[in-house]
Amino acid sequence: MNSPIIELVDVTKTYRTGNLAVEVLHGISLAIHRSEFVAIMGASGSGKTTLMNLLGCLDRPTTGTYLFNGIDVATLSADEVARLRRDSFGFIFQSYNLITTASALENVEVPAIYAGVTSAKRWQRAVSLLSMLGLGDRMAHRPNQLSGGQQQRVAIARALMNGGPVIFADEPTGSLDSRSGAEVMSLLEQLNRRGHTVVLITHDREIARHARRLIEIKDGVIVADSGRGRGATAPSLVPVERRVADRRALPVFVTEGYEALTMALRSLKANLFRTILMLLGIVIGVGSVVAMLAVGDGARQSVLNRISSFGTNLLLIRPGAPNLRGGGGSVATLVPDDAVAIATLPNVAAAVPEMTGTVTVRYGDSDAQTQADATTPDLSVARDWPVTEGVFISAGDVKSYAPVVVLGQTVVKDLFPAGTDPVGKYVLLKNVPFQVIGVMSAKGATPYGADMDDVAFVPLTTGELRLFGQRHLRSITVQVDDVAQIEATQDAINSLLLDRHHTVDFRIRNMAAILAAVSETQGTLTVLLGSIAAISLLVGGIGVMNMMLVSVTERTREIGIRVATGARTTNILQQFLTEAVTISAAGGVVGVSGGLATAWGLSMIGTPIVFSLPPVLLAFSCAFATGLIFGYMPARKAAKLDPVVALGAE
Repeated sequence: MNSPIIELVDVTKTYRTGNLAVEVLHGISLAIHRSEFVAIMGASGSGKTTLMNLLGCLDRPTTGTYLFNGIDVATLSADEVARLRRDSFGFIFQSYNLITTASALENVEVPAIYAGVTSAKRWQRAVSLLSMLGLGDRMAHRPNQLSGGQQQRVAIARALMNGGPVIFADEPTGSLDSRSGAEVMSLLEQLNRRGHTVVLITHDREIARHARRLIEIKDGVIVADSGRGRGATAPSLVPVERRVADRRALPVFVTEGYEALTMALRSLKANLFRTILMLLGIVIGVGSVVAMLAVGDGARQSVLNRISSFGTNLLLIRPGAPNLRGGGGSVATLVPDDAVAIATLPNVAAAVPEMTGTVTVRYGDSDAQTQADATTPDLSVARDWPVTEGVFISAGDVKSYAPVVVLGQTVVKDLFPAGTDPVGKYVLLKNVPFQVIGVMSAKGATPYGADMDDVAFVPLTTGELRLFGQRHLRSITVQVDDVAQIEATQDAINSLLLDRHHTVDFRIRNMAAILAAVSETQGTLTVLLGSIAAISLLVGGIGVMNMMLVSVTERTREIGIRVATGARTTNILQQFLTEAVTISAAGGVVGVSGGLATAWGLSMIGTPIVFSLPPVLLAFSCAFATGLIFGYMPARKAAKLDPVVALGAE
């Protein structure tokens, strides 16, 4: 008990600015015992505040030794020094150094937050301290709503929050009127009587007389010391080691994360306009990604659906050499017998010949131009295109040259009044009467925009004889049994036709290959759209970083306050990183909602849209990662701030 709680041995402090070195303290040796009330007095520039910063572990000596409770502070890690400030020291500053965005109660709670005390316990203790100091009715007020004396009382309550044995008071009455100053000094005397070691820094001899020991410093050297003063023998406040029972049972990272989130939300709320600006960049970026990918996936799916409507197990054979461009229908190289021969090949389920041409179809007083397709019964199965009314062309119709027709939906709408059943009616195709025996189901448009329902199917033989007067085909559609063998089947057809024609006067298109190519192209376009949208997310992330850097600059003093009250480097890093991530996560949620709403609105006006979970998760994950990545630099800058420099910031 007779050993000093604080001991300095030949301590010097030198500040460097470029190549200029200025030594402020010159070989200070000093011992302060428990429960002393010490006043360190000196004129401005004498080095007394620098000395207090060294004693309070806000700064480190250039040379010499600082022992606290017999432990060399130089041997402690940064976290151990932070723990020492948190559990052993309390600071009362001339300018109060309260966090402006927090209430009096929240300011007092700050040291206990970094000590890991539960919210209920620290609230109870903060209320007790503020009530003891006469601020029971001002606990919810912010610093700008309190008088100077009241703010200094809040600072005193904060210094007592963790029950630390040593109180450092740096010019505690310098910003107060005489009445408030007297009250503060009375409180310091009471604290000393209760067992606290009080170190008072002042330039006023009248204030210094309240202490039991006076140390005078001049030009960085102690010039007078009245000697050890008598103080109380036992502190009455709860010592640090007894607060272990107040600690949370949850893991440290959980409790610290929760406290960081709480402080982040409070800070973001206090700077609402800036928060909204940061949110806006993330919202636009995430919303763009979600909406663009939904549109891109919708466009791709629409095209693929249209191609798939033809069937993916099909080979399309057209007349004309592979290098021939234009409509191959005028080239007379394919004949019905080619289809018959192809149907005998392995893996061929059907070979459907088609002969097409534009005709005028008439019913009563209505007429329209449409595409006549002379074919065989296998077409309905090969193209997976059933009828909705009546029946499709039969083998008997082909064999007997029957004048029958199956109409597409568009032709029915053009010719027949609403509610009229066309089956059984007669229509004229090129002035030749045909009986309607069926109506095809709706098929929609081709990937190129052509209306597939604007068609009239007739038996192949009937078309040859009565409509077109020719035998050459426009195409042969081949349906295969096993898609995995479609390439081999294509080679077999190629060899067969080459043997029959003795020249390459035909073209074969693999619908599965076309589908894969289109899918790849559409996928590339979707990625392009997503990349363009991601750029806006990147810009939003840069905006978050800029705003956070501004926030760090504006809150430099707050950082110094938190460090002085026990915050570790990781606590500061965690707090600012949490703010950035919170902004980005909130922006991600709002952006996803906005993007989905935008995509839904586009779907209402006919734009193909596909909603899927992966783009939503991708966009939100990118937003979260944006906050993590772009928030790290400002957070790291905040965590690396020197506490002395931070506290001195304006």
